Amino acid sequence: MPQFQGQLFDADNHYYEAHDAFTRHVPKGMQPRCVQWVTMEQGRQYHSVAGKIDRFTNPTFNPISRPGVLRELFRGNPNGATSAELIRSSLEPMPAEYMDREARIKRLDKQGLEAAWLFPTLAILYEELLKKDVDAVCTLYEGFNLWLDEDWGFNHQNRLFAAPYICLADVDRACVELDKALKKDARVLVMRPSAVYTRNGPRNPGAKEFDPFWSRVNEAGITVVAHIGATRHDSNGYDVKNQDVLSMGTKPSVTNFHRSRNINDFLASLVFDRLFERFPNLRIASVENGSEFLGDLLIAFAHSKERTPTYYTDDPVVSFKEHVWINPFWEDDISEVIGHMGEDRVIVGSDWPHMEGLQHPRDILEEIENIPLDVQTKILHDNAAYLNQRTGT
Repeated sequence: MPQFQGQLFDADNHYYEAHDAFTRHVPKGMQPRCVQWVTMEQGRQYHSVAGKIDRFTNPTFNPISRPGVLRELFRGNPNGATSAELIRSSLEPMPAEYMDREARIKRLDKQGLEAAWLFPTLAILYEELLKKDVDAVCTLYEGFNLWLDEDWGFNHQNRLFAAPYICLADVDRACVELDKALKKDARVLVMRPSAVYTRNGPRNPGAKEFDPFWSRVNEAGITVVAHIGATRHDSNGYDVKNQDVLSMGTKPSVTNFHRSRNINDFLASLVFDRLFERFPNLRIASVENGSEFLGDLLIAFAHSKERTPTYYTDDPVVSFKEHVWINPFWEDDISEVIGHMGEDRVIVGSDWPHMEGLQHPRDILEEIENIPLDVQTKILHDNAAYLNQRTGT
């Protein structure tokens, strides 16, 4: 097959948060309930989140692992290396382009990228740890979004599009955050694929109490990205010692299934709650959640229609494919995902500069050699570029 020669629109890039990303705009009186720095043995620094020290992350990011060092692991691990061995062998000082937007623009030029969506590294993990304190979680992300706009910008030179983080725990405050983002020319929003933990307990993200938020998203025509994050599913009594997002411990664990369970349940609830029937202009992009769940989810939608024939106004399978875009993992069968969703509903991202992504964003071309050129053009550029345009007011 001919190979795509144009510039990519990378639908999954990341930044590493600055030292004060979680404190710069959070009132000091709230910081003990949100995020604080703690210095421990041998001068090591950690974050205290919701009053508990988080030893599972390295918030200093120095040293940091190189992009794509775990690609060998996800390619079948031919050398039998552990994730820890691969990571230790790749550590380097923090490059400027991971934390500085001007340096990142120069890197885009070298990588052959027209533009990129930017998502958090740590911020996507902390809502889970704060979810029982609604005021804390809202305060943290309101301050975080102020930092994000100052350091990266929601639209920098029409090339870097950092996504404000939205938490729906307090729908009124979520609407305020949305309006602030729209005024700053944000093109995408990001939230974790999870139930929403409100003051009245957990709720489906498509529940009607969140309609004020979804109505404004519908009106503005801005894309909402559901990006992999920390979400603790019930492990049903099984021994679970590795609760990290990627589930890359020294032995397999049922947490390996959590990623697909999280996004499966999130997207299913939007359809089952008929959110797209109420708000027909919504666009939801699933990013860095893979596609293992997709075939079974579409079957479940078809069965749901058969078993509750008077419930839906719109066919749930058709509605899902109209309103949802899927970003497969690079190691997924991307042709199969296109077969499920159609060539207009698949987007591609490198996860750069994270260790489980691609070393170079254009390495994705190696994974799609069997896909026709016109379809390559759509999934590598056109589909994400379309989602990056706001379709409302």
